[in-house]
Amino acid sequence: MPITQQLILNVPLCVFGLVFAGIFALYAVAGVLIVRRFIHHSKLKVHHEIADPMLGAVAVIYAVLLAFVVVTVWVNFDKSNSNVQLEANYLADIYRDSEALSPDFHQKVGKVLREYRQAVIDYEWKTMARGEMSPEVESLMKQIWALYITYEPKTPTEQSFFDESVRKLNSFRELRRQRIMDARNGLQPILWFVLIVEGLSTISFIFFFGTENIRAHILMAVLLALVISLILFTIMEMDYPFTGSVAISPEPFKMVLLD
Repeated sequence: MPITQQLILNVPLCVFGLVFAGIFALYAVAGVLIVRRFIHHSKLKVHHEIADPMLGAVAVIYAVLLAFVVVTVWVNFDKSNSNVQLEANYLADIYRDSEALSPDFHQKVGKVLREYRQAVIDYEWKTMARGEMSPEVESLMKQIWALYITYEPKTPTEQSFFDESVRKLNSFRELRRQRIMDARNGLQPILWFVLIVEGLSTISFIFFFGTENIRAHILMAVLLALVISLILFTIMEMDYPFTGSVAISPEPFKMVLLD
């Protein structure tokens, strides 16, 4: 399990957010104090003509990168949520279509589908928080598939509903596989390295501006650090859509009625 996913899973949202933002704020305060300790603000003013455009360029590049990552993570989160709703809809459709098949088959499939729905809610949502699949759900999926591959339609109507059910069952399985992949795949470590290093570099530029009021200097540096840290924290929390407090819920499965 990636370290970011472990942190999201094991550390409460508020505590993690405060600590994460606190580290960036502490870096900003320490940086200003250290630079001002060795370099007088009057000497820093001399370099404003160079430092100002450089900070602007670095800030724009970092802002574009942050915006791109935020949008990507949000789109992936939203897509995962839509896939969960679609998967739940397929579950209801498969149950409904089985009513057109033999009563005995409908009864068997209905029983396994109900067990599957409950197992997803009770077990798989917990294992997905760790980026893993549930063995119980996998076993039930195999049982559902075994029922369909052994069934022989007896009428044209049954054949039509059976073909449609198999198509939906295949889509249903694909959506589950995608859900499990979404639960374990996040941003690559190299991208996190770039995001954090560039964020700290952007904050560091503030240290070399010659502001006479050191309190105002510290305040500006801290505010910038907080903005950057909160954006990074948001990306981290949404990077794994089934882990942590900001996670997709199994509510679509709970709303499916298989009676």
